[in-house]
Amino acid sequence: MFPISAALLDAMVLSLVEREATYGYRITQDIQAAVKVSESTLYPVLRRLQKSGALETFDQAYMGRNRRYYRITPAGSALLSQYRVDWEHHKQQVDRVLKKEEVQ
Repeated sequence: MFPISAALLDAMVLSLVEREATYGYRITQDIQAAVKVSESTLYPVLRRLQKSGALETFDQAYMGRNRRYYRITPAGSALLSQYRVDWEHHKQQVDRVLKKEEVQ
């Protein structure tokens, strides 16, 4: 397994929330289905993205209590777009090395 950087976690969380507003536990489960990361790692990511204005929260009643949901903001969408560009560039560079292609 390769370590997951903070930027990659941010991008993955934003990508999930871009699809639909969702809550922390579900985000954690979706991320853990793709990469090995602890639940305690993801809640600080959510707080950081909220504090930076990339995510906003709202509460919704669920089984007699409130559940906190996250949704992406316009700033978060712009950040996610840049992460996607950066990821494609990074992936191409790594693939060139790992697949023994010519590095430019």
